[in-house]
Amino acid sequence: MRYVLATALSLFTLISIAAGQAGPRARPTGERAVLLDVILAREDGSPAQITAKDLALFDDGAEQAIQNLAPDPSPARIVLLVDNSLTLRTDVAKLAQSLREFAYEIYEGDQLLVVGYDEKPEILSEWTDNAKQIEAGLNLLRKKGEPRLFDALGSIVDQALRPLTGAGRKRVIVVIGDGLDRGSKTRFGQILAELQAQDITVYALQIPDRTGGALRRDQPKPAQVLQLFTEGTGGRVLPFTEASKAAKIICDELRKNRYVLAYTPFKISYSDVRRLLVTAEPGINVRFKAAQPPH
Repeated sequence: MRYVLATALSLFTLISIAAGQAGPRARPTGERAVLLDVILAREDGSPAQITAKDLALFDDGAEQAIQNLAPDPSPARIVLLVDNSLTLRTDVAKLAQSLREFAYEIYEGDQLLVVGYDEKPEILSEWTDNAKQIEAGLNLLRKKGEPRLFDALGSIVDQALRPLTGAGRKRVIVVIGDGLDRGSKTRFGQILAELQAQDITVYALQIPDRTGGALRRDQPKPAQVLQLFTEGTGGRVLPFTEASKAAKIICDELRKNRYVLAYTPFKISYSDVRRLLVTAEPGINVRFKAAQPPH
């Protein structure tokens, strides 16, 4: 079990957020405080405390007063969602090894739920921190059928993570796959908005795209799916070929670089998607979810 790291916000997210800042603003709300999860780290690796004075926050284009910023070293609930479909460009042995890496990297108090998906999601290992129990579930890995990623994500949110609302803020999904979806009834935009509304962070261990980057008629390309899910929720994409390093980065980041920012919204509209932007003083990397869906 281990503990460091963070990354910079991607240019794509900055452009997306900036594009959403134009337009009329609503009246002051007087609503209760909102909690926003952020990943913060100094570029030089210094452990010096980061405070609210180092940040600026914009909600729906309006600058907000940060009322509190505190490190969040609490345990995480992490769903490992692994693509079980037939044409995925890797083998079962490598998929199994990527899951083992997380079993030996999580911190005390963290728990893993392992789910495989093709046409339907299937639990390979229930919530646990027991590496041997996770190891036993790896025998259920297989390669068959088509990848219905969006439906699997929807099931995870509804059945595994939504019941944990209020029990702990760190609810995380790690997608192990290439981002391809074929045949889901759930739409891409629908599940992204739900992940953002539920404050669920998505990471990805990216496997090479089996479609070769082919255009998709009604949804982003597979690589873009992973990029948008992770950037939209404050996570990041890491290479599947470096699964050991990726597992350590994710577990370290969740325990050592995660903060909770509190503010009371002012001059925002609850009827539209609200773009979020957090900026930091030079030398500090920051990541956060890109938007808050309408209530």
